[in-house]
Amino acid sequence: MTNELLNETVFGQETEFDGVLNFTDNLVITGRFNGTIDASGALEIERTAICTVDKMIARSIVVYGRVTGDIEGAERVELCKGCKVKGDIRTANLRIAENVEFEGQVYMLDDVPDINIFSVASTEFKNAIRTKSSE
Repeated sequence: MTNELLNETVFGQETEFDGVLNFTDNLVITGRFNGTIDASGALEIERTAICTVDKMIARSIVVYGRVTGDIEGAERVELCKGCKVKGDIRTANLRIAENVEFEGQVYMLDDVPDINIFSVASTEFKNAIRTKSSE
């Protein structure tokens, strides 16, 4: 990551959100989330967070807490020490630390397309990504 000054939103520990969430900057969840996340920014799930999702899509996803549901990180997904993930993961780059509870399958994406994800519609970017398993 670069040292750019980026906007970051934090859902506090007392925050509970149900529904569909879309964002373009960075989001940190420390509370509870239920629903769908479809974003082009970076997402961080803190240790105190509990997320139950149909699908969680973002540019990069770092998990310290608990996630139940499918995860898709266009650039990367990182499962940090002590996290619990139950669901499938799709990503171009995956890092799994020690002492991680993971139940699901991993699908590695081909190289990320050479397009600026911030200059195209999210559907156009998603259509440009193909998984190796679908070939």
